[in-house]
Order: sequence, then structure tokens, then C-alpha cells
Amino acid sequence: MTELEKAQLDMKLEVVLLGVSDGDRAKAFYENLGWRLDIDVAAGGFRGVQMTPHYSEASIIFGKGITSAKPSSAYSLVLAVDDIDTVRDDLIARGVDVSEVFHYAGGPFNNSVENPRVGGRDPQGRSYFSFASFEDPDGNGWLLQEITTRLPGREWRSRARATDVAILAELLHETAERHDRYEKTHAEHQWWDWYAPYLSARQNGSRPEEAAAAADRHMEEVHHVLPR
Repeated sequence: MTELEKAQLDMKLEVVLLGVSDGDRAKAFYENLGWRLDIDVAAGGFRGVQMTPHYSEASIIFGKGITSAKPSSAYSLVLAVDDIDTVRDDLIARGVDVSEVFHYAGGPFNNSVENPRVGGRDPQGRSYFSFASFEDPDGNGWLLQEITTRLPGREWRSRARATDVAILAELLHETAERHDRYEKTHAEHQWWDWYAPYLSARQNGSRPEEAAAAADRHMEEVHHVLPR
């Protein structure tokens, strides 16, 4: 690690503030996308709702008294996906109006040319070049950008971090409770084979129910453990 890298402090994009006209409607929309609800707090004339896309480290916050930004003022917020067709199909199945896949005539995000959006995937199948778009109920715009391979230098070197002991203990307790239900209804198995996929899913943002389902599938597909 260079001296410059040692000197750099962590500075992650954490939150984007959205202007919405109806907090409940916006919350329902993003919950329907499968986004995680982090918090919904109200006090007096204030309300703050934070939600996070699946596997994202950045979140959105909206509500009342949050921002002076008007509804529909957010434009072309980007969601990176590794398979744009699969994600687009999933959103459509959830009732979202998603555009057809397109690419930019002048390259990603180049709106300086006439008729910048061209229908269809990038003809060369390049990472970063294929898009689709949709809006929330207030007209805030989102772009799906397919990124299959990141260009060199586009990822920070990861740093190993110690997990807070109290958080880890709480997560292990939750895992034990979930596994207890599974153990009572399934054939004999090694508990750690179930713990591993459950913990991995929870640490990657899945809800407890989703993590338990992922662990169940892992046990059935990999270890062939079936209900008694």
C-alpha cells in the first residue's frame, strides 16, 4: 500500500435524499421493489424513511421535512446490475413500468447529441453500455446500468474489518433460533452447513425470512437434506 493510500480516509456515498409528495406511497413502491426498509421515524412535522436497494451500500431517504428538493427532481439515479434483462423482467413482474433496453448513441450518459437513446442493447455487448429506465410514483427517475466487468481502477481495494462483537453475537443468536426450527423438521445434518448460508445472506442484506429460505435451499441442493 502506498503512502497516499494509507493517508486516505473512508468516504463512502451513503445516502441520496429524494423529494416525494406522499411518504406512504413512496415507501410502498420501494418495498415492492424488494428494497430493505432501514428505518421509518416520525416526530412532529418530520418523517424520515430510509430504504436500501439489494446489496447496495448506499441508501435513499425520503419523507417530510427531509429536503427542499421537489418531487420528480431526482433524475437518472443509477442502479448497477449484472444482468439487465433479468432485473428488468423482475421489475415488470412487480408492476413497474420499465423502458425497453437501450444504449446511448454517443456513449454512456451522453445526452449532448440529438436522439441520444438508441433502442436495444449495446451492439458490441460492452459492460457499462446497456441501460433501461423507470420512475417512482413521484417521477424520480432511475437508470439500470448493466455492469458485467468493471474497468481497471474502478474498485477500491477492500479492507478487512472486524465485526462488532455485540452485533455478531446478536446475529448468531438469531441464526441459532432460525436453525432450531429447521433442525426440528429435517433429517440429521451438521449445523454449520445451515449457519453459513444463513449468515452470508443476512450480512449481504437479506431479511431473516429470505436468509432462512436461502439456507434451506442450500441444504436441499448441496447436502440433500430433506424434511422428515
